[in-house]
Amino acid sequence: MGVEKAGEKYRCNVCGNEVTVTKVGGGTLVCCGEDMELIE
Repeated sequence: MGVEKAGEKYRCNVCGNEVTVTKVGGGTLVCCGEDMELIE
């Protein structure tokens, strides 16, 4: 699943890092070698 809009929040299920999208550029967010999970 790719990033769709600003303000979305993602979490890494391996290390717990959380990211809030400020600018949509396409693609997917990856951390610790795995796709991050959309949480909001």
